[in-house]
Amino acid sequence: MKIAVLPGDGIGPEIVAQAVRVLERLRVDGLAVELEQAPIGGAGYDAFGDPLPDSTLALARAADAVLLGAVGGPQYDKLDRPLRPERGLLRIRKELNLFANLRPAMLYPELAGASTLRPEVVSGLDIMIVRELTGDIYFGQPRGIHVNEQGEREGFNTMRYSESEIRRIGHVAFQIAQKRNKKLCSVDKANVLECTEFWKEIMIDVAKNYPDVELSHMYVDNAAMQLVRAPKQFDVIVTGNIFGDILSDEASMLTGSIGMLPSASLDQSNKGLYEPCHGSAPDIAGKNVANPLATILSVAMMLRYTFGLEETAARVENAVKRVLAQGYRTADIAEAGMDKVSTAGMGDAVLAVL
Repeated sequence: MKIAVLPGDGIGPEIVAQAVRVLERLRVDGLAVELEQAPIGGAGYDAFGDPLPDSTLALARAADAVLLGAVGGPQYDKLDRPLRPERGLLRIRKELNLFANLRPAMLYPELAGASTLRPEVVSGLDIMIVRELTGDIYFGQPRGIHVNEQGEREGFNTMRYSESEIRRIGHVAFQIAQKRNKKLCSVDKANVLECTEFWKEIMIDVAKNYPDVELSHMYVDNAAMQLVRAPKQFDVIVTGNIFGDILSDEASMLTGSIGMLPSASLDQSNKGLYEPCHGSAPDIAGKNVANPLATILSVAMMLRYTFGLEETAARVENAVKRVLAQGYRTADIAEAGMDKVSTAGMGDAVLAVL
């Protein structure tokens, strides 16, 4: 199993290092895995003048899966837009055709007190957000900044989806719902945006293939409100790129910390890019305080979705649960009476359980 390891920027190298330790520990137990590192984001720009160097893309194409840390940092904010770290991330998603982004939001019982919502609202929370990743307003053309006919500067982007793009993400979401509680909520803004009115129409048609799944629809503004009012009403949510970006970050905070949440971005054959939901956190980079658990849990998602190793994936997830039950906490989830540990210390604790 060939895995391209792209640590990226900020806390990326620190958290990826702990996830790599987990993979190396599993290799001792017989997991046939090959790891090779390459730069991306700001690190790619620093090394090659490109946030997605050709050599990094070639490595990612040749790999069976990609493990990514995070990209970005304030030192890159003044670069021309095509050279900024985030463009490397968008490009690798597009180049590898990673159209299905899976973002679970699950609350571990031990962290119920870390959520900003009351425990009775979030206890038992287990949501899967399926976000379309390669279309929508992030990639739609035309886009840009220009001077209009009145001589005034204006910025513009285009929200657009083809029928085939909606259908393929719909099938992914319905199939995931079939393996869970058979409830799928499609989030749109069909009362205002024709693009998402079309999205809703196609989702209703795709639903005919899945009579065992209950399909509902919700406007994105209402969905944002419902996630903090009564989040446990949701099982699987499917939505477009920009709505999914926002809602999945909102859902992450229901769990106590975005540092706990992994993600998978998959192509049609389940080749995937796996990364934590959080960003590069430059303010704490290099301080050995970041939470590596989201990255370690991303490894579990990799083992499950790309390699089909359910038992090994569950072993990693159970190790994380055990560590939390033992009272280990990084700064972002620290509570009185718990054992506050560093990034490497949390890695040590997971390895000890494994």
